[in-house]
Amino acid sequence: MPDLLKKYLFEDNTVRVEVANIRDTWREIQARHDYPPAVRRLLGQLVAAGALLAANLKFDGTVVLQLQGDGPIGLIVVECRSDLGMRAIVKIREGHPVPADGTLQTLLNPGGGGRFSVMLDPQDRQPGQQPYQGIVALQGDSVAQVLEHYMATSEQLQTRLWLAADEHCAAGLLLQQLPVQGGKGAPAGESAETWNRAQTLADTLRDDELLAETPDTIVRRLYWQESLRVFEPQQVRYRCTCSREKVADVLLRLGKAEIDDILAEQGRVQINCDYCVKSFDFDAVDCGELFANASSTVRHHSGARH
Repeated sequence: MPDLLKKYLFEDNTVRVEVANIRDTWREIQARHDYPPAVRRLLGQLVAAGALLAANLKFDGTVVLQLQGDGPIGLIVVECRSDLGMRAIVKIREGHPVPADGTLQTLLNPGGGGRFSVMLDPQDRQPGQQPYQGIVALQGDSVAQVLEHYMATSEQLQTRLWLAADEHCAAGLLLQQLPVQGGKGAPAGESAETWNRAQTLADTLRDDELLAETPDTIVRRLYWQESLRVFEPQQVRYRCTCSREKVADVLLRLGKAEIDDILAEQGRVQINCDYCVKSFDFDAVDCGELFANASSTVRHHSGARH
């Protein structure tokens, strides 16, 4: 079964349905890190949520979901582009054991300092323009409830999520109530009835079904009496955006003096990507060329202005 996300629309245009089933990409994410089962479960649920939310981006860019905590888990990050290329990482605090029965609240929010954030980062934003970021307290007993709380707080569309993950699959179902636009769609009473019916039926979905079945099978099982518009499937894939060029930019920002100190101590500068664990090495010659080229570029632009 390929990694797929499919969208469906109720006949009265008032409820959107999305279902994601992610396997190969989820295995790629796990293959680079050895996460305890409780951590893996939370990460997989956030991976599924990231794909479901990115599929609705109205721009070419990235949605970044972050669960930040004060417990054994310090940070969970999922990045998903509008083309559904994604990567993810978990930061576990050293010296903090992760219990097998750990929950979202005990692992991330035992001291009440947990936060959930969503960042929307358009690829074509102007220099100096900051990505949009919304942050809320970590409320809820599951990743789905945390996201639903965020949606309600940010006054977006009414949204419900069902998320599940094991070692083989990360999967999710999303429902959104859509506004009536341009006179199209059902009257308010009928719209509310459709929304309530869609939620009630989705509440019968079990985690094992969500993980095992294809999106079409799940939707047929839940909404076999409904007339739904079906959209072309979108493929989810693993993609890390790290590169040698981006690492070089980091070294330039650190400055020549600090890089020279690292070279004197270690003989080279080595940067590892947290997401894909790829290693980027810069020796003294590489660093020399890097700063020489940067200085030459600055002199060129400075001279061009006079």
